[in-house]
Amino acid sequence: MAVTTHKPIARGLLGLSVAAGLLAGCGHPIPVVATFQGAGNFQGTASVATQSDVRGEMALKLPAAIDPGPLVSSVIRAGAAGAPRVALIDVDGVLLNQNREGLYDSSENPVAGFREKLEAARADGRVAAIVVRIHSPGGGVTACDIMAAELDRFKERTRKPVVACLMDVATSGAYYLAVGGDRIVAHPTTITGGIGAVFNHVNLADAMAQLNVVDDPIKAGPLVDMGSVTRPLDDPTRVLLQEMADDFAQRFMDRVSRHRPALNDADRKVLADGRVLAAAQAQKLHMVDRLGYLDDAIAEAEGLAGASNAEVILFSRGASPARSPYAIAPGPPRLNDMVPLSYPGLDRAKLPTFLYLWQPDPTLPRTNPR
Repeated sequence: MAVTTHKPIARGLLGLSVAAGLLAGCGHPIPVVATFQGAGNFQGTASVATQSDVRGEMALKLPAAIDPGPLVSSVIRAGAAGAPRVALIDVDGVLLNQNREGLYDSSENPVAGFREKLEAARADGRVAAIVVRIHSPGGGVTACDIMAAELDRFKERTRKPVVACLMDVATSGAYYLAVGGDRIVAHPTTITGGIGAVFNHVNLADAMAQLNVVDDPIKAGPLVDMGSVTRPLDDPTRVLLQEMADDFAQRFMDRVSRHRPALNDADRKVLADGRVLAAAQAQKLHMVDRLGYLDDAIAEAEGLAGASNAEVILFSRGASPARSPYAIAPGPPRLNDMVPLSYPGLDRAKLPTFLYLWQPDPTLPRTNPR
């Protein structure tokens, strides 16, 4: 065992405790506490790197998670001296209200991270407007609704202009969030739309039969396990779930109509089937205000704030400073990267659930694009 310590050591002859050791693993230092019996008397600061025959008890303590540190504002475009700021807030990946899993770490919770960035923008007196840069297919109904409510709350409390900039994909729940902006700028090749809701049910009955697995629940109430992946949906269950999906879809359309007053009945009729569209078609249906690039969205924010030559900042963790408006914070490797096999419906922590999500890949809620 190789142990390195840089802390003073002064222990009795019968017990030597080596603390603050570092065991390199998985790209991060892991604190190690090792206790063994022996004799020795050390004074001062020691650096030990040697092979030892350790006998007795040893305790290995791993941290529950690595603290990524507080948000910091990185200047990604310099402005005039004392000029106001435009804050760039990135929304990336599948939006679920849970931490994204790493090998022995948890990456950012998209919902919590979004709220933290909004709070940082609110607390910075120089921030005159924000640009929400969105690259996401959507996510959970509740997660997307919370993020949209947080954006509405930010606007109400600060009266600062908000511009949504749609990147590669900004569909379903991501568009649900975007309509909270005062202006929506879509990249010319953006895919957006997907106004609707889906219940991500998978029938695993045949797969279970091949493994000789039989579902045999004991339940009080015939519908208490409605939507179970162990069998097909029966008619009463399908009717109830369809009603819920329709209610969520109507809530989505109501939000779009409220925030996009130019949307007319003809537009809503086209969009009612939940289709996704290219940016040019979305503009014709009054879903976005203009086509452009990220710099155009920043210029829109400056114009709404009555500012010029503003300093542009991006909030990120201290360990991953941003140097470009396209930067995102890296995440740790995912646990499911270690076991690439994935079958829809097996991840019971995430599925089934109601989603505002464009989901051509049924395993998408497992993914972490970072």
